[in-house]
Amino acid sequence: MISGRFVYRGLAALLAAGTALPVSGGAGTALAAATPTVLTPPAPAPRPASRSTPDPASDPVPLDDLVPGVPPGPAQPWQIDTPDQALPPKVYTPGAAEDAVEPRDAAPGTYDLIEYVPLGDAVTKAACTKRTGPYQRQVERWLKLKVDGRQSASDCRTIRAFQIAYRIEPASGFAGPVTWSTMMLVSAGRNPNAAGKCPVRSYRVACVDLDRQLTWVQKNSKVVFGPVPMRSGGKGHLTRKGWHTVYWRHKNHVSTLYGQPMPYAQFFDGGQAFHAVYGSIRTTAGSMGCVNLRLADARTLWGVLKKGDHVYVWGRRPGT
Repeated sequence: MISGRFVYRGLAALLAAGTALPVSGGAGTALAAATPTVLTPPAPAPRPASRSTPDPASDPVPLDDLVPGVPPGPAQPWQIDTPDQALPPKVYTPGAAEDAVEPRDAAPGTYDLIEYVPLGDAVTKAACTKRTGPYQRQVERWLKLKVDGRQSASDCRTIRAFQIAYRIEPASGFAGPVTWSTMMLVSAGRNPNAAGKCPVRSYRVACVDLDRQLTWVQKNSKVVFGPVPMRSGGKGHLTRKGWHTVYWRHKNHVSTLYGQPMPYAQFFDGGQAFHAVYGSIRTTAGSMGCVNLRLADARTLWGVLKKGDHVYVWGRRPGT
């Protein structure tokens, strides 16, 4: 994990200092005429706003401009890099003593649903945002709202109600990645392969849906694990698509690139593996190629998959 790269970009310092973002005023006040008898020509019509000036109603806030909506804590350091294995690991057979050691538990709150919001909303603790989220259209479609990609007061209230129901913080109505991810998991339900995108076989297939950032295991048409949320590779480090095979499992693996733990690692293609991370998996940035999971999910998957099992990856992570 690369130290010092924090998503919140000084949010904690701003909060601690009680800093408020400046509020821009309206049109400048016209100067009074120097002589009352001199007629002042009419002011020119206002120029259209530059595209560099965000329009809260129509311009989605870029993912790179978002920060966690709550101050960071011990369980949520908000680091965007992940302890993935860039190159194929050295394969060996772990001894019984090594396998008997279970990876440490994650700190309470590690996987809480903390939405990413614009910095201004985070600092002012906006109750209901006026900003358009990067997943605005997807969220509108899921909630059966008017799909126009423009945040409105009624949109915000409806999105906020969903966030409250699923304990997403802050419940400010911002259509961010955590809200969208939660909707994908809810809609998948018990039949994540309803669209038939993961091949049905008589043997176990670990399905990795990059489109919805979900993974599950099925045998024939029966789902035997999941679906659960996951994080796949980001730009420049995409999780490779197609058929793969679990070729090595290492319960207490440590990345040789970052020196960080990769609990319950199950490698299926070079340095790419299923494994747990001790941090949020619903982030604006992707992994370095691995399929990142919550610890409890990775532990359960460890008991489901075996060496030689098949993995099928398809789709595209949003934003890549």
